Amino acid sequence: MTEDPSSAQPPKLLDQVRGKIRLKHYSIRTEQAYVDWIKRYIFFHDKRHPQEMGAREVEAFLTHLAVAGRVAASTQNQAKSALLFLYREVLGVELAWLDNVEQAKAPKRLPVVLTREEVQAVLARLEGTHWLIASLLYGAGLRIMECVRLRVKDVDFSRREILIRDGKGFKDRVTMLPAAVATPLKAHLERVRELHQQDLAAGLGEAALPYALDRKYPNAGRDWAWQFIFPSANLSQDPRDGKTRRHHLQDQAVQRAVKQAVRAAGVAKPATPHTFRHSFATHLLESGYDIRTVQELLGHSDVSTTMIYTHVLNKGGKGVVSPLDR
Repeated sequence: MTEDPSSAQPPKLLDQVRGKIRLKHYSIRTEQAYVDWIKRYIFFHDKRHPQEMGAREVEAFLTHLAVAGRVAASTQNQAKSALLFLYREVLGVELAWLDNVEQAKAPKRLPVVLTREEVQAVLARLEGTHWLIASLLYGAGLRIMECVRLRVKDVDFSRREILIRDGKGFKDRVTMLPAAVATPLKAHLERVRELHQQDLAAGLGEAALPYALDRKYPNAGRDWAWQFIFPSANLSQDPRDGKTRRHHLQDQAVQRAVKQAVRAAGVAKPATPHTFRHSFATHLLESGYDIRTVQELLGHSDVSTTMIYTHVLNKGGKGVVSPLDR
């Protein structure tokens, strides 16, 4: 006796969420974060189905995060985005305007910036792949995930350019390839190519492709051009299709290496890999480059975002010389 297709159970809610996220080509990190927030929302309301709830319950959850959880504004906004995605994209419900949410306060802080000497001191205490990644963060103004997701085809040595695909906001942009890393990067790629050849010989060597290109070009994933410049040392199973692949290097390893290098260099600042990007922008402005050029290199949609680095340029109190120093 065959099972009636009409009697099959519909996919579970979280599976629907994952399916819609993958349809929209969101990253695996966004998928994991959204699913986690939706779970927390459901458990907060005693496992009620979101279909039975609405704007009032969403407001209560977000307010709880701000008041009891004391989360950062960015964290609360991420939770809000996840729940709006659930209702709009998965359940097909347009929530009323969320105007009763207690907003987490977003502190107005200037970015941490290293001096040129501090940058050199930190880089001098990094080695190998970690040095190469940190050098690209500072030398090209990359975000850490943009860097570790780079593929071989994204670097043009002849034009000294790096193409960032699907950066923040799904935007592409072009930035410079620093001359100081060109030769070390070529040597690094030779070693990566040897590793890729070993994977191919073992029947592997297929990189994950974006936007379902693997269906359009079944063999493209094994091409050298599509391989990650900074591959992981270990093979792993892709959570989305179950295939064994060599993914890119995890950013946590770079975070730890930079933290240790900052400490070893004696730099008394809370510097992270993203600090190199802040330093890139500040040092370009110090060198007299136009703010619109810096905006384009950073990939900012609004020049007001780039303007924050002009505040970092100020010496002392708003650039004013203290009367004590006169």
